[in-house]
Amino acid sequence: MNKKIILLAEDDESIQLVTGDFLSGEGYEVRSARTLKSLWSLIEKGEGEVLIADVMFPDGESFDLIPQIKELRPNLPIIIVSARNNLQTAISAVEKGAFEYLPKPFDLNELNHLVSKALLIKPKPRSQTLIRKKSNDLIIGSSKAMQELYRVIGRLSQNDLTVMIYGESGTGKELVSKALHMFGKRADHPFVAVNMAAIPSELIESELFGHEKGSFTGAYQKSDGKFKQAERGTLFLDEIGDMPMEAQTRLLRVLQEGEFTSVGGKGSIKTDVRIIAATNKDLRVLIGEGLFREDLFYRLNVVPIQTPSLRNKTEDIPELVEHFLNKVEKSGLSIKKIDQNALNSLMHYSWPGNIRELENFLLRVCALYSEDILSKEVIDSELRKIKIESKADDKNLSLPGIIDRYFINNMSKLLKENNNNIHSRVISEVEKSIIKNTLLITKGNQVKAAEMLGLNRNTLRKKIGDLNINIQLNKEI
Repeated sequence: MNKKIILLAEDDESIQLVTGDFLSGEGYEVRSARTLKSLWSLIEKGEGEVLIADVMFPDGESFDLIPQIKELRPNLPIIIVSARNNLQTAISAVEKGAFEYLPKPFDLNELNHLVSKALLIKPKPRSQTLIRKKSNDLIIGSSKAMQELYRVIGRLSQNDLTVMIYGESGTGKELVSKALHMFGKRADHPFVAVNMAAIPSELIESELFGHEKGSFTGAYQKSDGKFKQAERGTLFLDEIGDMPMEAQTRLLRVLQEGEFTSVGGKGSIKTDVRIIAATNKDLRVLIGEGLFREDLFYRLNVVPIQTPSLRNKTEDIPELVEHFLNKVEKSGLSIKKIDQNALNSLMHYSWPGNIRELENFLLRVCALYSEDILSKEVIDSELRKIKIESKADDKNLSLPGIIDRYFINNMSKLLKENNNNIHSRVISEVEKSIIKNTLLITKGNQVKAAEMLGLNRNTLRKKIGDLNINIQLNKEI
């Protein structure tokens, strides 16, 4: 790679023009200068085919220089390296027009790979937009897994591509969708989130597309749906794998045609929204089971993102713990601190419920203990309780115990939602599970299932439809 690379480095306070293969050292030659005037001289003369710049250097930030450099050399690829490993840095690098962002410490082979890519691809000038909001409290973590996620968010925030976010429950899928919206060109317009699993199946179409007055029982007035509310903004479809098939068909039509009709409406309504979807399920498996449309999958899965589980980024736990302990005051609790040994215990737990479980655990401990400093004994005691509850003998846990755990694991979510339909939602989920499992036992025989459940056959049939239970799957099993 006999190319010239400009190095704008913080460590030796110099600007270097490297000729040859800077990684292997073949044909290696360095010319150094101490002033930014030398940099402008190199830029104006057309010297250098890639610029590698540290975010921080003696005369300020390279972010302040990038727009000026891009004006003079719009096709000069700029690689930003930084020890400030957060979402804000990644977003700033992309928005200012950098070709790529690389967090420190990095592998030289990775840098060499990026330089090779930059030499092959001539990037187009990017439109420069200002960051409208700070991300300090949006997504927490500086692990390698999070750095890769930040880079992806930085790139995707600059376009309108449809994104599918995959990840286990509690890994922050909605936070990722908010970051994509917040730093994108639609940030001045609404971000609307809707949870497919929390809406009764018969109301999903009305929730998404709105309804006309009198279009169904209980429709006392016209109502706009989520598509209308999110106009020119972002619509986040959480738990998309739980969407009923009929609603999937209508959603596909909207994505294909860019318009929809409200429930009971006659005219088509044009829509301009960015769609971001998320799921903790394997949609390909659901496609094989006949529960998810394959054509809708390809419409939504344009750019897939994976949110890492907490057990795969345990180095982020200290930062997360500090963040959540600083937040407890908002819940009416006194601020706590945690000692290092207690922190080590948290880092050695697997956290199957991921970040949400960690947050709920800390809320619970702060509420139950009066100590200002959380000790290892306190943390270990509470972790033992969780481990006991999670053992295989959970099959003997009483129904009230299961419901207790549901509320413990979803405490922060329920507090944030502040909704008035907790009773109906929990009853609906329990009822669906009971009926589905009874149908499994009877291999889909609804007469036997109705008898076992103590329900009228017609009542059972209605509940199967209302709860969107797949009868065919139960028969196959």
